[in-house]
Amino acid sequence: MLALVATIGDLMTEDVLTVAPEDTLGEAAAKMTERGIGAVIVSDFGRMIGILSERDIMRAVADRIHSSEARVREWMTADPITATADTSPDEAGRIMLEHGFRHLPVVEGERAVGIVSIRDLVEAQLKS
Repeated sequence: MLALVATIGDLMTEDVLTVAPEDTLGEAAAKMTERGIGAVIVSDFGRMIGILSERDIMRAVADRIHSSEARVREWMTADPITATADTSPDEAGRIMLEHGFRHLPVVEGERAVGIVSIRDLVEAQLKS
């Protein structure tokens, strides 16, 4: 149990990297690599419409797409499962394990205010 951390709001990365649906996969991958992160929020005029993860990019590469031509909108997960900042770390971990993903957007309304990764949850668990 992650008793010392009350909510994922305490764990989430607030400086969320966003990309536009019309960006290329290559542009998104370059931004992700530069920041050392595994997922970005896809935002359209400030509203979160999807998430693009390293797994999505790997699927595209496996399909032999050209990263300079393929658009984020074609490979993102649209309308992803989300959490709020007051979600418990245990619940966030359960959601990620149950659905097989490693990043969970944290939203307020239609806007992403953070993102929490399975790594964030494991680090908090190890520190407690």
